[in-house]
Amino acid sequence: MHALVATVVHHPEDARILHRQIRALLDAGHTVTYVAPFRECGVTPWKELRSVDVPRASGRERLSSLRVARAVLAEQAPEADLLLFHDPELLLALPSKRPVTVWDVHEDTAAALLTKAWVPRPLRRPLGAVVRSFERRAERRMRLLLAEEGYRSRFRCEHPVVPNTTEVPEAPAREPGDDRVVYLGQVSEARGARELVELGRMLRPHGVRLEVIGGADVGVRPLLRRAQQEDVLHWYGFVPNDRALRICTGAMAGLSLLHDTPNYRHSMPTKVVEYMAHGLPVVTTPNPMAQDLVTERPEGPAGLVVPFGDASAAAEAVLRLRRDRDLRLSLARTGHQITRTSFHWPVQARLFVKRLEAWADEAADPVPVVPRQRGRQHQGTPVGEAT
Repeated sequence: MHALVATVVHHPEDARILHRQIRALLDAGHTVTYVAPFRECGVTPWKELRSVDVPRASGRERLSSLRVARAVLAEQAPEADLLLFHDPELLLALPSKRPVTVWDVHEDTAAALLTKAWVPRPLRRPLGAVVRSFERRAERRMRLLLAEEGYRSRFRCEHPVVPNTTEVPEAPAREPGDDRVVYLGQVSEARGARELVELGRMLRPHGVRLEVIGGADVGVRPLLRRAQQEDVLHWYGFVPNDRALRICTGAMAGLSLLHDTPNYRHSMPTKVVEYMAHGLPVVTTPNPMAQDLVTERPEGPAGLVVPFGDASAAAEAVLRLRRDRDLRLSLARTGHQITRTSFHWPVQARLFVKRLEAWADEAADPVPVVPRQRGRQHQGTPVGEAT
């Protein structure tokens, strides 16, 4: 099978897209063409991939990226058996002639708009209604994969769920230490950026360092830069998932300080699963799915829950873990056990690949191969072929 995978919004080294799904397809012997913003993100594509560079869509600067993406997909689609895309924006850029098409639904887009600083506040709810309309139309025209069970209620039909699980080692490389805590993932207001900075300031006098690993929304970057300059925290910026998890290993705790927003109420924060998988106790706000995972499992607790927006409570939880080594080790062991038995990606990887293979095989009306138009120019350039 030849899969055409596309994103213009996500970082090309996004954990779900590259390190899980594309890796699973390659390991199964399939060919992958990956359309993503490589140059803009400073990424060198894997050699196993056929890679095509496109501009990144961010903030209000999206139309030019979508125009290029539409041209690229129109050129690449006839050679593919399946098109897998990851951004709702690409619903506006799909070519009319294409193979069986799959939208991997990562988030509740309409709910997420409520917290997007680049969307004018008066437009957020009306745009959400437009997004819901696009979603209903999309499920009549293509296949859907859902990243969360909680997304099922948004759609009329049943769609398979490919959860954001992770690769869980047989045993963590190190036990949790006592001198640093980590945050892994994109940083934004709604994901607790201000609480992280306040927490770092509270922990510094106690000799505990806060490390923030991930890109940041434009609105909170100055906040993080100032905090780094003041030695309140260490901000790595975006780090590929495999390297980021190595940095996390051995930390005293992993942090998930999400706000109480509609987009997060039905979502499992991937970072929580990754912390547990690598032997870190979790400190999380009471996002329902995260709270259930770290406190309500029959295996026992894997972390501590703190109120929304309460950096002082988060600091108290961290310092409690620092004082109590036995508690740290117990939470870490339980978290690893839970993820190893219930959240190990290779199990989902096999199901994911089989589902795409079946959809490609079931395509009733294959798209005819259309010869490329010689001399056609667009900004989307195969990586390595640019002059």
